[in-house]
Amino acid sequence: MKVRTLSQILRLSKFSTVLLAAFASTALAARAQRFSDWSAPVNLGPTINSGVNNQHPAISKDGLSLYYSSDRAGTFGKLDIWVSQRPSLEAEWGTPQNLGTNINSSGNDFAPAFTPDGHWLYFHSDRPGGCGPAGTMDLYVSHRKDKRDDFGWEPAQNLGCVINSIYDDAGPTFFQDEGNDITQLYFTSTRPAPPGGGNFDIYVSTLQPDDTWGPGVFVPELSGPGRDTRTAIRRDGLEIFISADRPGAVGSQDIWVSTRASTTDKWFRPVNLGPVVNSTAFDGAPALSWDATTLYFFSERTDVTHYGKRDLYLTTRTELHERDKVRDGDEKRE
Repeated sequence: MKVRTLSQILRLSKFSTVLLAAFASTALAARAQRFSDWSAPVNLGPTINSGVNNQHPAISKDGLSLYYSSDRAGTFGKLDIWVSQRPSLEAEWGTPQNLGTNINSSGNDFAPAFTPDGHWLYFHSDRPGGCGPAGTMDLYVSHRKDKRDDFGWEPAQNLGCVINSIYDDAGPTFFQDEGNDITQLYFTSTRPAPPGGGNFDIYVSTLQPDDTWGPGVFVPELSGPGRDTRTAIRRDGLEIFISADRPGAVGSQDIWVSTRASTTDKWFRPVNLGPVVNSTAFDGAPALSWDATTLYFFSERTDVTHYGKRDLYLTTRTELHERDKVRDGDEKRE
């Protein structure tokens, strides 16, 4: 039996550590290459984009209902949440319809976000009766019995003053970590942040055993010195998109992306999606399709197809590795 010296053992240990690190790096690189690059954005057209502001989109799990905030004609308040429907993924979007007073108020109603089961809709609003001074934004939720009924939403309820604060709390993103039996709500807030934060930062709240939301916890790796707002998370929880104006932006506000190795790991530093997706204007409020191949967002870019101050756009990518696809949950509207 060959006896190794302590120095030899230490060298082998260091070599093994290097190999493990290299393996992990290779695995992360492979994960990052699961998808192709994003395509050049396409304007959703005048049926969707008629009005001054059309922004903060959300796409249903089946891809047949597009929710967004707009001040188009027929709005009850300053900005309402509207829905446009289509009969199939290949069809054109129909005329948007207001979700009505169970969802919308006399103020601003923004940033709709679905739960995976389609029965709950989260959003934020500055309507009276919130946790902060008049005009402050709070997080709200509404329920519907039929997940396919876009006009069956019950009266919206404030999420309460544990998750909401006296500051602006906005842009909710629901995430269900089934593997670890944890449900979370990512959101953005102007509450005072630890060093390294900005005027809007990313927080995450965890659903408690009594079905109430716990206090928001600051997420430092997703929060920069400026304005970090609306998020969109891939359903496996390993990729998150952020609207931010941090250093290195292409325009006044860009869309960035961060990844992580597992849902129990910290997020890596966000990376800008680059000038193919982002413009020299304001680009924000990303919303990701269920299969993670389409990203909806709004932009103030003034290209030849622009219809208002803020228009909705989409960009697409292709999944490169068929073996990585998650096939559960695929469904069509019946």
